[in-house]
Amino acid sequence: MPTLSCPDTIPWSDATRRSAFEHWLGRVADTHGLQASTLTIASADASFRRYLRLQRSGGHAIVMDAPPPLEDVRPFVQIARQIAAAGLHAPEVLEVDAEHGFLLLEDLGRLPYLDALLHDPGRGAEALMRDAAKALVHFQLGLDASTLPAFDEALIARELALFPEWCVQREFGVTWTAPQQQTWERICRLLIDSALGQPQVAVHRDWMPRNLMVCSPNNGANPGILDFQDAVRGPITYDLASMLRDAFISWDEERELDWAVRWWEQARRAGVPLGEHLGHDFGELWRALEWMGLQRHLKVLGIFCRLKHRDGKPRYAQDLPRFFGYATRVALRYAPLKPLLGLLEPLSGSQVSSGFTF
Repeated sequence: MPTLSCPDTIPWSDATRRSAFEHWLGRVADTHGLQASTLTIASADASFRRYLRLQRSGGHAIVMDAPPPLEDVRPFVQIARQIAAAGLHAPEVLEVDAEHGFLLLEDLGRLPYLDALLHDPGRGAEALMRDAAKALVHFQLGLDASTLPAFDEALIARELALFPEWCVQREFGVTWTAPQQQTWERICRLLIDSALGQPQVAVHRDWMPRNLMVCSPNNGANPGILDFQDAVRGPITYDLASMLRDAFISWDEERELDWAVRWWEQARRAGVPLGEHLGHDFGELWRALEWMGLQRHLKVLGIFCRLKHRDGKPRYAQDLPRFFGYATRVALRYAPLKPLLGLLEPLSGSQVSSGFTF
């Protein structure tokens, strides 16, 4: 098969990676009518993956460039098939080169939920968020959680550890005293126990507007679902918390509660395993969701600081105030979590007040 040259406007980490890509592209181009000269960068995420867009017969396609051993495309392929089998809209996988980390994917378009919501946060948000909640119910029911890695105590603890390492120490230069460290450990224990005590289902781990796509009627049902390769078997409230308390857009609590209740009612009718307490008492469900969200918020504070200091991606740190706001609101509400405020306030200062104003 011929080797196709990609445009010089596409940067590569090294010549070997570029050569492997051009060889692969030449092998699959004729089958899908790909036009190498049209390659552009579609997007990049917080990992080592990036996405390219190019023209193909009848439209466009997306290339996932996920260099091994830093990334593994096989989980993406496996979960994409499960999502499709559940009647949801993941990009169709057209070609796979797992050895070199290249995928050719269906293009779900150029309009993420996030852009649509920022453009029309009023009435337009209602239909999109209700679709997202409905799709989440089908995701939790339709995917076989037993095939996914466990979101177990060790993984939750590793995620929480990102906060003191990268946010507390690296971003703010703070070293906790022994009593402060003990407070942190007690908070972590509470959050871990709450997460592990919930019914376990398939968890996307980033069910948020940036990873959901607005798809036109002739391109499939909303939402189109992206970035699911890190899915796990974990707490039932995790994805709902991700959707309601996002990294890039926030809602007043009245709307959060409305969308959460709608998800809860649909989940109960559909037979999602909510358990006795969460299935019969929305107040218990909401508490579990807020505690689950707090674990995620602390993790994200650590990840965004790590992206800044380790990976040279400072733009993520601009949203630290939003997550300090989320964390503060939850810690203020629940007596067992209030000691966390003493750890947050020395770091955040004005960041809490600015992030807390939604």
